[in-house]
Amino acid sequence: MDNPKPKVAFYWCASCGGCEEAIVDLGQDILKVVEAVDIVYWPVALDFKKKDLEAMPDGSIAAAFINGGIRMSEQEEMAHLVRRKSQMVIAFGACAHLGGIPGLANFWDKSTIFRTVYHTTASTVNPEGTEPQRETTLDGHVLTLPEFWDSVLPLDAVIDVDYYLPGCAPNKDLILQAVTAILEGKLPAKGAVLAPNKSCCDDCARNKTKPEKILIQKVKRPHEVNLDPETCFLTQGVICMGPATRGGCGERCIEGNMPCRGCMGPTDQVHDQGAKFLSAFASLIDADDEGQVERVLGSIADPAGTFYRFSLPSSILKKKRMEAIR
Repeated sequence: MDNPKPKVAFYWCASCGGCEEAIVDLGQDILKVVEAVDIVYWPVALDFKKKDLEAMPDGSIAAAFINGGIRMSEQEEMAHLVRRKSQMVIAFGACAHLGGIPGLANFWDKSTIFRTVYHTTASTVNPEGTEPQRETTLDGHVLTLPEFWDSVLPLDAVIDVDYYLPGCAPNKDLILQAVTAILEGKLPAKGAVLAPNKSCCDDCARNKTKPEKILIQKVKRPHEVNLDPETCFLTQGVICMGPATRGGCGERCIEGNMPCRGCMGPTDQVHDQGAKFLSAFASLIDADDEGQVERVLGSIADPAGTFYRFSLPSSILKKKRMEAIR
């Protein structure tokens, strides 16, 4: 009898769903994956139920790819369940890896978010002031919703993670390389990020256009500039997170004439991606006094959202102290 195929699972937590699309975007190469593995749980794409996963023996899944951060109690519950059923868990994509864009909500808490979404936005029509309730009784039955937490957490804050596959979303080559390494048993040490350990700038074709010293007098946003498709973005006064971001993404944004946003996270040598870039950026400011420095910094729209766009929950900051903004 032939050896059974390794069992693989996919699960989606707090994210946009782009990582699920990345699997589909493998195109014909997805057939190679399907031939090599047995997908036993992928509820967003196939008709699997929670009870199907619960019925599987613990440790029977060879590898599980979980995308998205942890925003609600249900996601933590499912992450623990998938972890128990799996020999290996891969944090798949920027949100599972670092907290991702949903993690920017950590600058506020649950009550502030609910007040904004259900009461104060210009498009909200909610005269009764209704908000989601943890429990509701309807026709004698108690209906429940998952608990919405104050903070978004990266996956490894709630379960043990074996490997990280970065990106928003991970590109095709990285996905196929990771699956191949799993099947061939050629993975690096546990805890590794399955992408090159060098900065995006190292692979960027525009790197050769950087002058010996970049001097920035004003930060411009991409829509405010007729961007030269061959010149370093920082040289053009546009923030590019490439110096503080891991390469291996295929430079998709840069090839589209857009600066790096930082979705691959930092290299192994960097502890805090936002702080690393802020340190590098400070050396580029062309100013002689404090007032000039403040003007340059003041030209950055949403500094925290720019420098920590994908990494806030995994950063030194993790979240903002709410007492400071109430």
